[in-house]
Amino acid sequence: MVLAGGAARRMGGLAKPLLPVGGVPMLRRVLSAVADARPLVVVGGPELAAELPTGALLTREDPPGGGPVAAIAAGAAALPETGDSGRVLVVAADLPFLTREAVAALLAVDADVVMFTDPDGRRQHLCAAWRLGALRAALPASAHGAPMRALLADADVVELPWAGAGPAPWYDCDTPDELKAAQAADAAAGS
Repeated sequence: MVLAGGAARRMGGLAKPLLPVGGVPMLRRVLSAVADARPLVVVGGPELAAELPTGALLTREDPPGGGPVAAIAAGAAALPETGDSGRVLVVAADLPFLTREAVAALLAVDADVVMFTDPDGRRQHLCAAWRLGALRAALPASAHGAPMRALLADADVVELPWAGAGPAPWYDCDTPDELKAAQAADAAAGS
């Protein structure tokens, strides 16, 4: 599940997932990292449709603008009923350094919820893997405007420090300065 909505107010209202890092839109970089996901659900606006691979499902919370918990609820509703033991990635579309290796590290941990933590111990909510049943059970009755802490209130979360090389997979680009820093880091890495 790739969360690609949001108003991007700090980016001047631009479609943030379509902004490039290393000449590649961030959404396309994230989709490359989760290319093996089946099904693939992207939660965002219709302007993203042209970037999606064949078979991807584009959905949106109703009404739009309800925040990440509402987007997660919309994405979960779009997933097929295949039982509750399956795993679902929950990642943001503005993570230019998310890699297949980072995704594999999340999925390698057998837990209801696993998410990366930064060096200061802060959980990276939108760079996580959930058991589908745990995710559905954690969703509040009213997801629109609900804070992430409501989703995680009763969840048994395994925190995973990133041991890989390069920029952190949860690095997100919420501001023009963060986007510039990502572009500089990408250029320095020679991607």
